[in-house]
Amino acid sequence: MEHSKIKIGIVDDDLLFVQLLKNYIENNGDYQVMLTSTGGYKFLAEQDSASLDLLILDLRMANGDGLEVMTELSRKETETKIIILSSFYRRSFMGQMLKMGAHAFLPKEIELEELLSVMKTVHHTGHYFSNDQIDVMRTQLSNKLPEFHAFSKNELTDREIDVLRLVCQQLSTKEIADSLFISPKTVETHKTNLMIKTGVKNMAGLVIYAVQNKVIDPEEIVLFDK
Repeated sequence: MEHSKIKIGIVDDDLLFVQLLKNYIENNGDYQVMLTSTGGYKFLAEQDSASLDLLILDLRMANGDGLEVMTELSRKETETKIIILSSFYRRSFMGQMLKMGAHAFLPKEIELEELLSVMKTVHHTGHYFSNDQIDVMRTQLSNKLPEFHAFSKNELTDREIDVLRLVCQQLSTKEIADSLFISPKTVETHKTNLMIKTGVKNMAGLVIYAVQNKVIDPEEIVLFDK
């Protein structure tokens, strides 16, 4: 059976950049760029025509910026994972990007090989944090972002807390299942219950919740070696 490719969308108002990135991605992995767009509004009008696994999204665009796209996709509760790739990159924006639904936040100066690595990580685990972003989050999130939900860690089951800790360690569903000796389907059920109880909408949100509510120590969050 032919391995299904990861479906990608690219939204950026630099047409040359979009074309070059599309060619590079399709020539270097199990990816298929399903659509490209030079503006957020155009993408939102077209995006229902393709089911995307990953969306590479610029922040600043004249015809509908990245924030508007994230807001609309969050409203629609899409399963597409969003990688913000922008020249308007600031580490201090990391908490806001995650809260709005981004699964990774990267500068456009990133090496192409590293971008592919991040794409694989986001597709595999649901989110990506670099070392310096984790350092910012450790000092920022628990003090400046509001609680997501009224549930406390004491209202999560022991198994849900086990799953949450492993999510924060960047383990995939299969790896969590193997670690806890349960089925992948059961892991997905626990993840769904965690998101319902905490009120978050993605895996990155669960990590923020875990830090804010002291389910884990920030030092437990897995860092990526560059």
